[in-house]
Amino acid sequence: MKFSLTWLKDHLDTDASVAEIAAALNAIGLEVEGVEDPAERLAGFRVAEVLTAERHPDADKLQVLTVNTGEGDPLQVVCGAPNARAGMKGVLGLPGAVVPANGMELRKSAIRGVESNGMMCSVRELELGDEHDGIIELPADAPVGTSFAEYHGASPVFDVAITPNRPDCMGVYGIARDLAAKGLGTLKPIVVPDIAEQGACPTEIRTDDPEGCPAFYGRVIKGVTNGSSPEWMQQRLISAGQRPISALVDITNYVMLSFGRPAHAYDLAKLSGAVFARRAKQGEEVLALNEKTYTLDDSMTVIADDAGVHDIAGIMGGEHSGCSETTSDVLLEIAYFDPARIGKTGRKLGLASDARTRFERGVDPAFLADGLDILTGLILEICGGTASEMVRAGSPPSEAKVVHFDPGLTARLGGVAVAEQDQRRILESLDFAVDRQWQVACPLRRHDIEGPADLVEEVVRIHGLDNVESVALPRVDGVARPTATPQQALERKLRRAAAASGLNEAITWSFISEEQAQAVGGGRWALENPISEDMKVMRPSLLPGLLSAVQRNMDRGAESVRLFEIGRRYLDDGEHLSLAFVLAGDRMARNWQSGKGQAFDAYDAKALVLSLLEAAGAPVANLMVMGEAGDFYHPGQSATLRLGPKNQLASFGAIHPSTLKAFDIDVPVVAGGIHLDAIPARKGGGGFARAHYSPPALQAVTRDFAFLVPTELAASELLRAVNGADKKNIVDARVFDVFAGQGVPEGKKSIAIEVTLQPQDKSYTDADLKAISDAIVGAAAKQGAELRG
Repeated sequence: MKFSLTWLKDHLDTDASVAEIAAALNAIGLEVEGVEDPAERLAGFRVAEVLTAERHPDADKLQVLTVNTGEGDPLQVVCGAPNARAGMKGVLGLPGAVVPANGMELRKSAIRGVESNGMMCSVRELELGDEHDGIIELPADAPVGTSFAEYHGASPVFDVAITPNRPDCMGVYGIARDLAAKGLGTLKPIVVPDIAEQGACPTEIRTDDPEGCPAFYGRVIKGVTNGSSPEWMQQRLISAGQRPISALVDITNYVMLSFGRPAHAYDLAKLSGAVFARRAKQGEEVLALNEKTYTLDDSMTVIADDAGVHDIAGIMGGEHSGCSETTSDVLLEIAYFDPARIGKTGRKLGLASDARTRFERGVDPAFLADGLDILTGLILEICGGTASEMVRAGSPPSEAKVVHFDPGLTARLGGVAVAEQDQRRILESLDFAVDRQWQVACPLRRHDIEGPADLVEEVVRIHGLDNVESVALPRVDGVARPTATPQQALERKLRRAAAASGLNEAITWSFISEEQAQAVGGGRWALENPISEDMKVMRPSLLPGLLSAVQRNMDRGAESVRLFEIGRRYLDDGEHLSLAFVLAGDRMARNWQSGKGQAFDAYDAKALVLSLLEAAGAPVANLMVMGEAGDFYHPGQSATLRLGPKNQLASFGAIHPSTLKAFDIDVPVVAGGIHLDAIPARKGGGGFARAHYSPPALQAVTRDFAFLVPTELAASELLRAVNGADKKNIVDARVFDVFAGQGVPEGKKSIAIEVTLQPQDKSYTDADLKAISDAIVGAAAKQGAELRG
């Protein structure tokens, strides 16, 4: 939110400097994102007087002016403005000045052969408004030679970030209130004009939707003249980033930005019959002020008349009932809308506005009548006319929340000792009513106050967060004990292992769209009030976020993407800590040896999964490779790793083409996932020390076996059987050849295995080796294998 120092001083009597105000705002939790001084943009522009104005010798629409700058000889300036004439005073941009509107640096130059030493400026060129038909005309008493920034009264502009819990500071007056409580000045009371009401309101005003619009106040003003708003108001609106439009529109914007109270003015001639708040009809349409048509549903509140909808309540008015330069009679509307209803409507329509920002956070329900009178008073003062009586339809929330507060809680929760009288003063300066028993009645505008802890926050932030001393946490004597839980230690170990394997860590949203969730089997948990439709479902898998990252990187020219993430999946039975990775693009870039690049395949994913499982301490040797990796994996190119049929530890494989299409990815991708909460804990609780290692005294012996096995038998099943044949002597077994073809019976394949044997206290005899070999052959036979001759 932006506002000028001048605007702030309309509500706060203070002598504080810009730096002091900015520091105080930061100290009380209203973060200053920047301070802009318009005087810097207007450097090089002066008040000047046109002494003579002669026709340009080579251009009919140009004039050659002689301009007095207040110092030295008069300057010659070429000007094309139709209102430039001798005797007028305006704004001259000297060589070296930068025009705010377009960033052009002025230089001495020749225009159609005539030297020009600067430029006489228009309102638009200095970003002071939209007028550009001629140059600025200043009053006759404007001091020649004075800096225009000084003459114009350019005021520094604060840009403050207002957190969602502080809608009471969505107006300049609310910010002034907080600064006054901080001791930076005296808050000026709000002056509510006494309106001379003339007759009853000629238009019926009511609310037919008391849930969505509990209160709807309004009145009619006849005989207004909708010209330009006064310069003082335009300056304040421009400082807030608003474009002055017309007096009636500018006044409603000014009241909203000054007091955080949105309002709306309708052209009475464009209304038909009664004006009332009601639920929208399913499929009803409205053309909004942004010239877009919106289709409504019956959950939304609208402002309508007997002919149809004129306003999406609390968000944006309608195009066809807005005020124009011909408007002579207006109906003013100021209402209280249900914040949740406004927020839901805005998200459904994808429509944001300043009014919505305030209404969905919660405006002051006690500022309806006074707000309407202030709005009315400004219109009568600026536009003229006569006002009818005020109509009060419905009633806003009026019961103040009362919180029992213990002043000692400030020291216990806030960590700073504040005297009770100071706590009482701070709360009362913020309009909290505090009785002797510390029963605190909260102002209706403070929707964020829910309990005593919130009052502690109010006291501490006004007292000064800088006054809270840093206190070290208590430390036990002796050597510090590890603070990481086993799960945290596991996560750290896997992060290091994944990074060491060449993967880059990604952190993606826990919320995904329904389409992304459907691509990986569908989500179990959907949010009723999502930030956006793209973040509606709690992810059932980490893959959607990683695949989206692959798509973004590939679209930007990446040739190889290797990402992993450790996070939580959300399934029917709760949260599950998992690790997932994706490998996309080229595993090896093209080179002179292999020619084109080599893509990743399912075996790369399998190797990485096994490596990470080993780093996590899983019993890799006992894992079984089984199918059923999921519909989003490619059939025949994916599998799961399990400890027994039911305990799945991981899955891996190539991603299904239909899944890749859903994420707009046109390169093959392989992936893997590990269920960290399924990895069995290490027996004995583990420890820091590794098991004692002593190298064997005798040399290992290797033996090769070639088996004929059924084609459908997985090599891993045969390996497991061989490893279990003699656990005392067999220390390793690996497949070094698989063959099917000539010499191998149909329906069979040959698997060759190298077995490593480690003697313990004596070398093997022939009888020992034969016994071990027989055991291996026997174990393999149980899997349907037979030794090749």
